[in-house]
Amino acid sequence: MSDSASATPSDSSTRGTGRSANAAFNVYAVTLLVLGISCAIAVGGRLPDHPVDARLLWTGPLLVIGFLLAEQLAINVDVRSGVAWTISFTEIPLVLGLLVAPFEVVLAAHVVAGVGTLLGRRVLNRVAYNAGLMFMEISVAFAVAYGVKELVGPGGPFWAGPFLGTIAVPLLASVLGLTALRIMGKGMRVTASLRLVGQTLIVALLNTSAGLVAYEIASTTQWGGLLIALVFAGITAIYVAYSSLLREQRDLEALSEVSLRVARSGQNSTGPRNTAGQEEDDDEDDEWQLIADRIREQLNANRVVLRLRTDPQAPMRTLVAGEPLPDSMRKADARVIREDAMLQLPGTHVRYFRVVDSNEDVTEALARRDAQEALVVPLRGATQLLGAVEAHDRLSRWRGFGRADIQLLRTLASHLATAVDNRRLLARLRHDAYHDPLTGLLNRAGFREAAAEPLREHNQAVVLRVDLDVLSTVSDALGQAWGNRMVVAAGRRLRDELGPDISLARLEGGMFAALLVDRRAGLAMEIAERLRSALSVPYPVDRLTVEASAVVGYVSTAEADDDPDVDVLLQRADVAVRATTEADPVRSYVPSMGQIFLRRFQLVTQFRQALETGQISVHYQPKVALPSRQVVGAEALVRWKHPEFGRVDPDEFVPAVEATGLIDVLTDFVMDKALERVRGWMDRGLRMSIAVNLSVRTLADEEFPDRVAKALQHHDVPPQLLTFELTESGVMADPERALPVLRRLHALGVVLAVDDFGTGYSSLAYLRQLPVDEVKIDKSFVLGMGTDLGDMAVVRSIVELGHSLGLTVVAEGVEDDAARDQLVSMGCDIAQGYLISRPLSEERFEAWLGARTVQVRGARDETVLTLVH
Repeated sequence: MSDSASATPSDSSTRGTGRSANAAFNVYAVTLLVLGISCAIAVGGRLPDHPVDARLLWTGPLLVIGFLLAEQLAINVDVRSGVAWTISFTEIPLVLGLLVAPFEVVLAAHVVAGVGTLLGRRVLNRVAYNAGLMFMEISVAFAVAYGVKELVGPGGPFWAGPFLGTIAVPLLASVLGLTALRIMGKGMRVTASLRLVGQTLIVALLNTSAGLVAYEIASTTQWGGLLIALVFAGITAIYVAYSSLLREQRDLEALSEVSLRVARSGQNSTGPRNTAGQEEDDDEDDEWQLIADRIREQLNANRVVLRLRTDPQAPMRTLVAGEPLPDSMRKADARVIREDAMLQLPGTHVRYFRVVDSNEDVTEALARRDAQEALVVPLRGATQLLGAVEAHDRLSRWRGFGRADIQLLRTLASHLATAVDNRRLLARLRHDAYHDPLTGLLNRAGFREAAAEPLREHNQAVVLRVDLDVLSTVSDALGQAWGNRMVVAAGRRLRDELGPDISLARLEGGMFAALLVDRRAGLAMEIAERLRSALSVPYPVDRLTVEASAVVGYVSTAEADDDPDVDVLLQRADVAVRATTEADPVRSYVPSMGQIFLRRFQLVTQFRQALETGQISVHYQPKVALPSRQVVGAEALVRWKHPEFGRVDPDEFVPAVEATGLIDVLTDFVMDKALERVRGWMDRGLRMSIAVNLSVRTLADEEFPDRVAKALQHHDVPPQLLTFELTESGVMADPERALPVLRRLHALGVVLAVDDFGTGYSSLAYLRQLPVDEVKIDKSFVLGMGTDLGDMAVVRSIVELGHSLGLTVVAEGVEDDAARDQLVSMGCDIAQGYLISRPLSEERFEAWLGARTVQVRGARDETVLTLVH
């Protein structure tokens, strides 16, 4: 078929409704073949006999050669996907055949050349259609030519019949080709069809005219044949150059299209994917299938096999465009692919394999693919092999794949590998941006993205916050690596309980979050209890079994006043977590919980103003020596009288102040007030000390000893009259940072006391290392002495241990005479508690000293205060 539209079936057109279209086309092709043969028989019987002479012995072969050259020099111009306009020189040998050869010879030459070309290209699915078309073309050409000859008579131009007969052939082929496209479901609009027929007619006119002129010159002019040969050589050179330029243009278009399709296939998953979406995977496969089809179309190959691993953790996927691949070669068996002789792919260059000149292993590999030749090129990324592209059996030329095809495939593979590598890198960056690297779950940003759309689309949703309680303890005791193992195990347990479809995130540390869509609060409580139970199962850690606990807070979108916001829901779920207790480890958010944290926020933000306006003051609780009852000092305790909230307990505002980094301001304030009080006592001849509590954060402040020295110097107070009390748990939290600060304070002469002694977990082991002067027995032991022999034994042991180390022992929580007498009998040095006095404001403390003590002269001729009965 020349100068006409043609359709090339592909895998994508043979699926679904394409199967019925192909069946209809096959019926049409067989019908056309029968009609073509019938027309040939009818026309051959009605045409006059042509004289037989010796010239026919070489005319027939020359016509075959002419038709073959016309087919081989054909160029395909894409009209639309799967539809091409074929331009060739078929009219030239046809018009010459009409002038010099009988009907049977021209028919045989045309059919032999056309069918032979199709068989050489292995286009077996179009043989019947094209054979029928060839019979119809020659029959119509001779019928029109002899009809015109009879019409114009001997006086008319001899070339009129062959000219019009040749022109009728491309018109007939165009009409039959457009009908075939319509049957295959690829019909064109009327205007486009008319434009295509017009272009075909123009080419036919030029080719036919050139053939007639060449015949006239060659037959009437001496050496005219040589002149025609030179002209056609020039035309052929121009045609080849034009064909090369057009091929380069189409190659560039193919490269651009493939690169854009690869980039577009990577844009389907811009957000986090909590689970593998089958629908997205199918869309991606379709996109890669289109890429494989485009490569096959551009290379004019019988088959293209695209082997790809876009995900490093996934197996190699195999996509086929064109003729189906044998089943044995479609299996994603890594061993088979690794041992295949054609897939040993070092470097990046294109391999060209042919049965006729390959070794036994390559020949066997080609046979497994049912191919005679193949181009194979690896897709190599920056760090690893991404896959390979195989092109089997070129269709358009007998000589197989050429240099242009190899160059195209090399460039195409380079673009494809770069695009795939960039896509993998982009996918990795997206994954890392939205996922926790330790557990593989979503991170906070990923959870926010994954939850946004479901929250908009569903009326009922619940956000869960789950906290693993013992994580910090495990990390401190066993190391960060074991803590990480517990986090991974906890994430796995949560995923097993929730299933693969629930958005689950690790926010930080041992904190997790989950989104339950279309779940009511009652069902959320049941799920929360199940999650807590799953996380509370002991964790095997090497040869140990670590006991664990968890708390869960959750909030329903029903609590949202307006459109639910992920961050707001997470914050409310966090409030619910903070409201959990040991007796109630699962809590649902209620609006009143927010008031607690709002109050805490207000306290922190108003703290500095409270210091400046006198809302915060220092109270004092006296300390008395045993058994002499001499008042040796007091403990400074901070108090806050808020204008809105009234008296605020230190246990409420001190932890908040400490967490926000303002504890140094509070410590300096209390220390300054305490030293001012000591200076006032010294001015009255009283030598009493003040104890100030230190925070864990203060112990990590390397500049704190310098501030203490400046304060002592400013108030002109001996360092021995200032005592710092620190909890043993505070020292043990980070002993490497706390010990240098304590040693510098001790070097200043400040008294250091361990508060709440006996409640920690490493006190006896570290007591020798701490530069302390006092130990304070925790009040819980002192209060229990009267009813619990165990508490009494603990107090006695601490007193004896402190004295054996040369330390002063202070007992706090003394509330009755019996406890005081027992402490005296044990040899305890100092007592503090409600039996003596509650914490008092500065004015009331001075009044207490005047009412409850008497001044006596001490052993060193100093004034001392002794408690009266």
